[in-house]
Amino acid sequence: MARVAVVGAGVMGLATARALARAGCEVLVYEQFGAGHARGSSHGRSRIFRLAYPEPRWVRLAQEALAGWRELEAETGEQLLVLNGLLEIVRDLRESSAPALDACGVAWERLERDEVERRFPLRVPQGFFCVLQREAGIVLADRALAGFARGIDVHYQTRVASLAQLDADCTVVTAGAWVNQLVDPPLAVRVTRETICYFRKADARPAPAVVSFKAQASGHQFYALADPQHGFKVGAHHSGPEVNPQAEAEPDRGIVEAISTWAAQNLALADPRPVEVETCLYTSTADEGFVLERRARNVVGSACSGHGFKFAPAVGARLAALALEVLS
Repeated sequence: MARVAVVGAGVMGLATARALARAGCEVLVYEQFGAGHARGSSHGRSRIFRLAYPEPRWVRLAQEALAGWRELEAETGEQLLVLNGLLEIVRDLRESSAPALDACGVAWERLERDEVERRFPLRVPQGFFCVLQREAGIVLADRALAGFARGIDVHYQTRVASLAQLDADCTVVTAGAWVNQLVDPPLAVRVTRETICYFRKADARPAPAVVSFKAQASGHQFYALADPQHGFKVGAHHSGPEVNPQAEAEPDRGIVEAISTWAAQNLALADPRPVEVETCLYTSTADEGFVLERRARNVVGSACSGHGFKFAPAVGARLAALALEVLS
């Protein structure tokens, strides 16, 4: 039986390990921290799931991932997706994902300001409307990690200093912010520490995922999603400073203020002050794409670029396929 080592037990590493185990490999996963640790990019109660992207390639990958999440739900008997929809707050349809959704045959709706505020715990600024895509909401992140890890041999609190120390026929590196401590030549990525805030909703209406766009530029600016404990989880996409992942730090107070201002303007909150703040690491490429590549007898999967969690079933399948190429 082929033996594969996976370095990093975040969502991508565990999804890859599961796919390899299903293919008949002996899989060992090594994680330098404990289960569910908050030092990386996969921790927490929820992550956005959405089909809506401005580029058709991402829409199609999200459709593939959706099928993978449903398969994992069926196998584990756990609900992993809560789909209350995604709302993009825009001034013009060209700012939204609507053209890409049309290209992929994915349904969406235009909702005017009054209709949005009647149906959802949101406040839409004057002059804006929303694009609603219903197959969206959240992945229950902690449950997803546990589902992928079920039946997998994971060695927590076990740091791998060099791939040469591993007894394996193939090694998959999914080490997130620590990837360049293990691969050479290094990946062209930057590591940033992002700040996340949690708020209580004003009422019991289900919280959708929400995104707003940067003025006069492409890409998301702020985002919000449901949090099972507090109500809303809110962040400012790619707003944090570049950091050394080894160093721990407190949330950025300036970013907390910016998030709080946006949240008060766009969400129906019980209190404009966050009830909790935390940090999360992004490991990003310049174009926010992913690195999925084979290097001799090693496979590298990294740079989820702050939006990769939702794609884990599809990315895990791709990394497993690369590892199986090594073994063939």
